[in-house]
Amino acid sequence: MPTKPIKGLHHVTAIAADPQRNLDFYTQVLGLRFVKKTINFDDPGTYHFYFGDDAGTPGTILTFFPWPHATRGTAGAGEVTHTAFSIPPTSLAWWEQRLAAKNISLESSHRLGESVLTFSDPDGMTIELVGHTEAAPGNPPRFADVPAEHAIRGFFGVTLLERDATQTETALNLLGFVKVAEEGNRLRFSAAGNALGNHIDVLVDPKAPRGRSGAGSVHHIAFRSEDYEDQQQWHAVIRKHLGVSPVMERDYFRSIYFREPGGVLFELASDNPGFTIDEPLESLGEALRVPQWLGANTRQLPEVTLHKAQQEVQA
Repeated sequence: MPTKPIKGLHHVTAIAADPQRNLDFYTQVLGLRFVKKTINFDDPGTYHFYFGDDAGTPGTILTFFPWPHATRGTAGAGEVTHTAFSIPPTSLAWWEQRLAAKNISLESSHRLGESVLTFSDPDGMTIELVGHTEAAPGNPPRFADVPAEHAIRGFFGVTLLERDATQTETALNLLGFVKVAEEGNRLRFSAAGNALGNHIDVLVDPKAPRGRSGAGSVHHIAFRSEDYEDQQQWHAVIRKHLGVSPVMERDYFRSIYFREPGGVLFELASDNPGFTIDEPLESLGEALRVPQWLGANTRQLPEVTLHKAQQEVQA
């Protein structure tokens, strides 16, 4: 049975330092919903935060491992250097004013026919807001002070920095991403359709130094697999070309991991079962959720407080 096409990104996972600062920035500045407060399954003494649209829809989810006192990382070759969200072009001026009012330095630019706002989060992670004419209406978070018409829709895509794009292009082609545009040393690869997060840009710089993982750096990016069966079929395809992990249970999705030849860690995550399997939609992210298989095997986690910008605005 053939594999189903990969539509785009499922999530992006990065590293932060201070958990409360990270939580406040993405909920109170960018207006994302705190979808899940759980732990790093591979490091139970660490939180794993999930931010996204109102339901944590695949293609909207930015996650963090907030390691207190983590040193700052440096971006380099073989890493994701920019994480881009999609907003309507008519919202660019609104976001420019909002970020300026919060004393966040930003740059405005144009590339490949799109207007882009670029800035950094408190850990130095580079974020972009792309004025995207195909931005879907989205599912605005219910506890945010960002008007629905200006709310972040989900991912536009990410940018990889590579010394050479040849083998990376082969890996992206394997996943169904084909080159659709080129501008200077930037190559754009896109999946068919207009799903969230279906653009992967590759910047080519043969002299780019290697980066160092730390706060502000992206740990990995995850592509979408429609369901478990589809993921198993993709596993069989990928292992013919690249080293790939076994299927791993992440409670809210199942995952396989593989590294593209340039060095970026890729994941293929299933859309199912989603974030409402252990708490209702109305109160997502409000309580710590620990998988049953882990039991009480967690170290003391720092207290964090979720500040809701407003009362619930939609059912």
